[in-house]
Amino acid sequence: MALSCRKSLVSGNTDCGRLATLLLQHTANRPLGADSQGKTMYTLRINGENHPADVPPDMPLLWVLRDVIGLTGTKFGCGIAQCGACTVHVDGQPVRSCQLPVSNVGNRAVTTIEAIGETNEGAKVQQAWLAADVVQCGYCQSGQIMSATALLKRTPNPTDQDIDAAMAGNICRCGTYVRIREAIKQAATGKPFGLQVVVDGSST
Repeated sequence: MALSCRKSLVSGNTDCGRLATLLLQHTANRPLGADSQGKTMYTLRINGENHPADVPPDMPLLWVLRDVIGLTGTKFGCGIAQCGACTVHVDGQPVRSCQLPVSNVGNRAVTTIEAIGETNEGAKVQQAWLAADVVQCGYCQSGQIMSATALLKRTPNPTDQDIDAAMAGNICRCGTYVRIREAIKQAATGKPFGLQVVVDGSST
């Protein structure tokens, strides 16, 4: 189940023109001089299917997914693996695809937000995300869901500390962290963890 969103980017300033140019190139995270580099044909296992990709070896997996394969659910956030928006699973482990060169993927299986709902944990997380009304702008949510799903796969009943550790690298600029925590707990237990209101001595 895809979650819709609107794109939101943040830019910064620098005092040095040369440094600014290099910083923007790094933030965009596309290989410098990519047009002049030799390309290599890769066959990537993505969401259970083989996809050919004729790309430079140092092209980040993020841009192969988005620009070459056409899977745009994985988002570009910071380009330096610090925000979590680009999170995908590689052999079941959450990784930041903006910093993973395609040449390092090899034969490992890649799973993106487009297919995570086909897994047991992913389906529970997506359902809980909707039930807890987590999404605001939605931009970071594909990465949040990928990290949450990986957490539940390795830790079916996470503590608050487990959730904090697993989700620390995923930034939500809308500040939906309380609802993210609630949704993860709901996905783990099948029970809502919303605010309980006491009415006439009974909880609702």
